[in-house]
Amino acid sequence: MEKRRFERMHHGEVIIDLCFHCHGIWFDEFESVQITPGGIIELFRLIHEHRDQQRLPLRDVLHCPRCDERLLHGLDRSKHGGQFNYHRCLQKHGRFTPFAQLMIEKGFVRQLSDSEIDELARKVGTVRCTGCGAPVNIREDHACRHCRAPIAILDPDAVGKALSRFDHAETRRTTRDVEMLGDAIILAEREKSRYEREQRLQRNQMDVGDVIISGVEMLWRVLRR
Repeated sequence: MEKRRFERMHHGEVIIDLCFHCHGIWFDEFESVQITPGGIIELFRLIHEHRDQQRLPLRDVLHCPRCDERLLHGLDRSKHGGQFNYHRCLQKHGRFTPFAQLMIEKGFVRQLSDSEIDELARKVGTVRCTGCGAPVNIREDHACRHCRAPIAILDPDAVGKALSRFDHAETRRTTRDVEMLGDAIILAEREKSRYEREQRLQRNQMDVGDVIISGVEMLWRVLRR
């Protein structure tokens, strides 16, 4: 697997392991939710670049790369994409997630409704599972019999909405840091002005500190609009 670095939500980096041959990602504990929105967009770009690379079949039994214990199949549900599956380590070392399932988790892939599956079944008999690649007879099943992954599609509208959502979140995250820095500067200037005012009052000098700090605050409010 290849190690790739992404910016961590609060500070530092998240180093995740990707395999472009088996189309899978290994996340150490909680790494999938620690990547910044901008990092998720970068990860999606990498997956998209390797979308046509030949996929190798996964082993029937997957093992944890940390402790070598058998991984347990798990199901979860995301707010925007719906139900997705993965394989997790019982010792809480992390989880293995196929690319397609990560796309569901992050909202880039939309699950089909029952009516959409019925409509598709009238036109197409069998589709490939986005989770494990196994054939799914959609005239009989609405989910993969092997990994139980629901049938999903790469919806252009879902991709656009997901990219917009992560881009907006990244803008808010980075802008918030600038605003906090500005607030910190104003607070420091306020404390400096207070100290200088007290010193001047002791020397019976004219106080102009309030005018200075008010001007700084006014300028900052204008810049934040």
